[in-house]
Amino acid sequence: MELDVVLEDARWDAAGLETVVALAAPAVLAFHGLPEQVELSVLGADDARVAALNGDFRGKPQPTNVLSWPSQDLAPERPGGDPLTPEPDPDGTLPLGDIALAYETCAREANEGGLNLRDHLTHLVVHGMMHLLGYDHINDADAELMEAREAEILAKLGVKNPYE
Repeated sequence: MELDVVLEDARWDAAGLETVVALAAPAVLAFHGLPEQVELSVLGADDARVAALNGDFRGKPQPTNVLSWPSQDLAPERPGGDPLTPEPDPDGTLPLGDIALAYETCAREANEGGLNLRDHLTHLVVHGMMHLLGYDHINDADAELMEAREAEILAKLGVKNPYE
């Protein structure tokens, strides 16, 4: 597994983001029956950096907890359907894409929700990876599928269902 975790903000090191990614990524791949020969980049940034990225790529210049940029469009063909299976590169490596997390937003959400920060980060890394794999929550059917599968993965990691 080629994991590239870039910490632009030192608070991510203290929060254990690299460890969270190293545990969450294989769990998401195993759940989907995907090989661990993947490329995944995770950026641990601050709110200002994520706000800039959000503005550049989504036209929403404010911070958000997690952003994702999939390498492949795996969106299902119908609402509530399973995403498409990702295609590996000729060398067998599966490029997943990139995820960015905003420290202040994630820490605030964990605090306001009475959540353990590491558990919240685990959820957000799983959530971001699900987006890379073609899941979304734009409509109710897609949201139900995505949330149910996230909860299954999180349970295997010992993290409470964030949607209850």
